[in-house]
Amino acid sequence: MRFIQGNRMTAVFLVIAAFLLLLPFVYESRNLLILLTQIFVFSVFAMSYDLLLGFTGIVSFGHAMFFGIGAYSMGLFMKRLEPTMLNFLWAVLTTIALTAVVSFIVGLLTLRLKSHFYAMLTLSLSGLFLVLAEKWRSLTFGNDGFTFRVPEMFIDRTNFYILCLVVMAAVYLILKRFTNSPLGRVLQAIRENEQRTESLGYQVLHYKIAASVVSGVLAGIAGILYSISLRFVNTSVFSMDITLDALLMTIIGGVGTLIGAIIGAGLIEFAHDWLTELAKTHVIFERWIIFFGILYILVVMFFPKGIVGTLSSITWKRKREHPVKKATQKAAG
Repeated sequence: MRFIQGNRMTAVFLVIAAFLLLLPFVYESRNLLILLTQIFVFSVFAMSYDLLLGFTGIVSFGHAMFFGIGAYSMGLFMKRLEPTMLNFLWAVLTTIALTAVVSFIVGLLTLRLKSHFYAMLTLSLSGLFLVLAEKWRSLTFGNDGFTFRVPEMFIDRTNFYILCLVVMAAVYLILKRFTNSPLGRVLQAIRENEQRTESLGYQVLHYKIAASVVSGVLAGIAGILYSISLRFVNTSVFSMDITLDALLMTIIGGVGTLIGAIIGAGLIEFAHDWLTELAKTHVIFERWIIFFGILYILVVMFFPKGIVGTLSSITWKRKREHPVKKATQKAAG
């Protein structure tokens, strides 16, 4: 049953992705294109966080570290190199390798700790990278940041929109396969009961590090796309707000669902854009962050398992109740 539901969800996702692929050619709106591009970028970031939180049970407060490394690495490469496609690909591969190495080292140093001890240490390490970016002005230009050039192909917003959409779809399909693989099943077992999983003979730390590396690389890819969309990088990419956004996107959409991370990213980015626009016309919305907080509270109250998780639970309960009602009616008849 779950396999069929999973295939159905993937089919719906691919249909929607195909529609979004055609959208720029049938409806021209620069603002909508930019908004959807941001949603795709943060969907990748939220899915990378969901792999840790939703499938491995790891709460990290330092996930912005990998996002920032991806953004800065891409920016520094493209600032010093000619904006050709060959240099761009070289920068992407180097950035992916760098985030993989850093996430492996961070995982090795931190994942021996449990629960909030791990979360606080990752927060400290992320803060360390933030301070490094602020102080190493000869390289990063500090809080002022720097601009850089990108290949001419990505200056066109439509081309970059398609790139982000393709990357998001690819990440979703890869993570869907990854979480349904034997390795993914072990990660879910660790989430449910780490001690029991270890007693079965699995090297829990090794699996956690594998999840950390995959998650870190995907967060770095999201950072790459984010920096290209702005063609500008500063220390804000290492801020705690970036990690909190990923956490809230995952919780609102539904922890451990992947598709929920995409829905959560879409809702938050759309709400942010909508409330910001309202603030320009209505005085009451100048403190839009308050309404943003109210939105979070309402979603958590009415969708305690996230939007996808709650809807799945309701559907599952109805399917379980249906045979019972049918049997009762048959017995009564």
